[in-house]
Amino acid sequence: MKYRSRLGAPDIVKSVILWLGSVCFLSLLLTQCRGQSLPSQATYDVAKVEIDASKQAAYKIPRTIFGTFLEPIGNSTYGGLWADVLENPSLEEGLWSAAELKKVLDREPQLVRASELGLPIPWEPLFYEQQNRYAPQWTDTFNSFRSLQIMGLPETEVGIRQKVYLPVHRIPGYSGSLYAKLLSGSRALHVSIRQRNHPEVTLAKSSITLNSTDWTRYEFHLGLPPVGLKKLEPSDFVISVEGDTTILVDQISLLPDDNVDGMDLDMISMSRAMKSPIVRFGGNFTSAYHWRDGIGPREKRVSMTNVAWGIPEYNTFGTDEFLHFCELIGARPQVALNLGTGTPEEAAGWVRYIDDRWGTKSGGLTWELGNELWGKFQVGYPGLQRVAERTRTFSDAVRRVDPTAVLIATGGDADSYRDWNSEQLQNASAFNYLSTHFVVTTTAVQKAAPSPDFIALANFALPVGLQAKLREMYGQIQSHPQSRDKVKIAFTEWLFWAQGDTVVRYDTMGGAVAAAGFLNMLMRNADIVPISDMTGIIFFGGIQKERSKVFGTPAYWAFRMFANAPATTVVETHVASAEYSVEEGSTRLPRIERVPYLDVVAALDDSKETLTLFCVNRHLTRDVSAEFSISGFHPLSESSAQTLFAPSISMKNDETDPEGIRPVDVSVTLNKDTVRALLRPASVTVVTLRRAR
Repeated sequence: MKYRSRLGAPDIVKSVILWLGSVCFLSLLLTQCRGQSLPSQATYDVAKVEIDASKQAAYKIPRTIFGTFLEPIGNSTYGGLWADVLENPSLEEGLWSAAELKKVLDREPQLVRASELGLPIPWEPLFYEQQNRYAPQWTDTFNSFRSLQIMGLPETEVGIRQKVYLPVHRIPGYSGSLYAKLLSGSRALHVSIRQRNHPEVTLAKSSITLNSTDWTRYEFHLGLPPVGLKKLEPSDFVISVEGDTTILVDQISLLPDDNVDGMDLDMISMSRAMKSPIVRFGGNFTSAYHWRDGIGPREKRVSMTNVAWGIPEYNTFGTDEFLHFCELIGARPQVALNLGTGTPEEAAGWVRYIDDRWGTKSGGLTWELGNELWGKFQVGYPGLQRVAERTRTFSDAVRRVDPTAVLIATGGDADSYRDWNSEQLQNASAFNYLSTHFVVTTTAVQKAAPSPDFIALANFALPVGLQAKLREMYGQIQSHPQSRDKVKIAFTEWLFWAQGDTVVRYDTMGGAVAAAGFLNMLMRNADIVPISDMTGIIFFGGIQKERSKVFGTPAYWAFRMFANAPATTVVETHVASAEYSVEEGSTRLPRIERVPYLDVVAALDDSKETLTLFCVNRHLTRDVSAEFSISGFHPLSESSAQTLFAPSISMKNDETDPEGIRPVDVSVTLNKDTVRALLRPASVTVVTLRRAR
C-alpha cells in the first residue's frame, strides 16, 4: 500500500500519547453501536478535537450546498420516480441504442423471439406457440410512430404481455388506460394481471367494450386479491382478445392507485425527507433535449431515444411534472439549458415557460448554460474556440426574458480546468457562477495491482485534494478583473462511481463515507462554492427502486443526516488525529498529503443554541475514541447522536433488505464542556448539542 500513516505535529503526538493512558475508562462511558460490544483497547485510535464556538466563519453555510440532481438515466425517472410500471407504452421500435438493447436482451433473452413475431421490446406474446398474430402499423397510430395490430383466433385467446413488478407490499389496486381501435369482430377486449409465464392463472381482470372504430381512450381498474401476488414477485400485464376480433392498440398505461399525479408515493416521501433545497434537471441528456417534447397532453407526447444514454425517453415526465415534483418535495428547480442542439430562442422560451408557472411567477431562478460542453461525448459540443461566444449568446437571450435570472456557465472539472475556464472568464459578465463536476471512477488508480484498502483510502482522500483544487480554481477566477468578487463556483455534479459494487461506490457503505467527507469539504468551502448538486436524488447516490421496492443507498442516509441538521455557521475546529498520505492514487488526483483519519466539521445554527458535529472516520479497521473539548458553547447534558455504520464498506441496501444500513441512535458522554464518543471504522456520525441556559 502506497500511503503512509502518521500523527500530527510533535506536541500533538505527546498529548495524544499521554491521553492514551486514560483511554481504558472510556469503556465505562461509551455505548454500543448496532448491538456490537466495544472493541478492545488495542483496536482504538485516539483523537482530540478542539472546538471554539466563539470563532465563527464570516460566511453562512447556504442550504444550496445540499442540492441534488435528476436526469433521465437508468431508472431515475422511468422505472423510478415515474410510477407507471410499463415500458415502451406506445409500442415503438428503435428506442434503445445497440449497446443498451444488448443489455436488455441479455437479461431477457426470450425477447429475441418476441421481436421476430413483430412485437416491440419488451412486449411478448401471450402464447408463443400461436406465433404470428401481430403486426406493427406505421400509418394508423394514436401516438408517436407505431401502433400494434392484434389478430384473434377462433375459440382461443390472443394477446400481448409484459413482465412487471407491482408494489403489492404497498397497494393492491392499479388503474390504467389504453387507446384502441376496433377493426373487426367482437367488441370485447380484456386486460389482466397473470402469474408470470402462467397465462392460465389470472390474478385480476377487467373487460372493456370497444364502442368505436376510431381511436378511443378506455380506462380500466385491476384489484389484486390479498394473497394473489408476493412482494418482489414478477407478474404479467396482459391485453387480449378472443375469437375473430382484430384491433389496433396504442399508448398503454398502468399506475398504482396511490400514485401522486403519476409519481411514485415512496419516491416523493423519501425525496422530501432529504430536505434538498434545489433539484438540478440536466446532465448529458440536456444537450439533445427539446423541452417542448415534454409538455402538453401526456398521451400525445412522442416517445424517442434519449441520445445521451441510449434509452427510451417517453416524455411523460416533462417540465410540468418536474416542477410539480419540486413543489411536492419543497425544492426549487435548477435547469440546465440545451447548448448542444438547442438555440438561444428555444432556451429563452423554456425560461419564460417555467417563470410563468413557478412560485410567484417573478423569475430569478437558477439556470445552467449547458452541461460539460468541454466533452466530445456531449451532443453538439462547441469546442474551446466557440464556448465563450455560445455562452454569451444564450446568456443574452435568457436575460432578455428574465433580467433577474441567475446563470451558471460550464466550467472545467476541478483537476483539468485552467484553459477552459480562462476562455470562459474572458466573458465573465455573462454569468454568475462557473460550474465544476467530479464524477470519479473509484477503481481508476495509478498504482499497479492496488488492494481494496488502498482504493478505498485513496477515494476517501479525494475531498481533501479537491479542496485544494477548488481554492486554486477560485484564485484563477479572482485573477480576472471581470470576475473578481463577482463569480463563484457551482459544483453541479459529484459522484463516486465504479463498475463493480465491492469497492467504494455510490451505493455502498464506502460511498456513504466518501459522500460525507465531500459534504464536510463543501461546508468548509461554502464561501466560494455556495451551490452543489449530489448525483442524484434518485438513482446513483440517492433513492433507488428495484422490483417495485423503493429504498435509500447508504449515501442517501448520510446526505439526509447532514442536510437535516440545523447548521448554518462553521466554527473553528482543530483535530489531532492520525493521518495518511496517498501516492499513485486516483488518476484524477493521484497525490494527496496529510489526510486525517478523523474529519470533523462543527457548526452552529442561526440561533446559536445548537452545535452540530459532523464526524467522518476514514479508518477502515480502527475505532476512533474522540474527545471534543468545546469552548464558547456550554452544552446541556442531554444530547443526541446518530451513526451510519456497516461491518463492511462493500455492503449496501437493496430491495430485499432496504434498510439494512441506516442511521441508528447512539450515546455520547458529556462531562462539563467535554464530549466523548466512539466512532466506528468507516462510519459517519452526527452529534447534536444544545446550549445550556
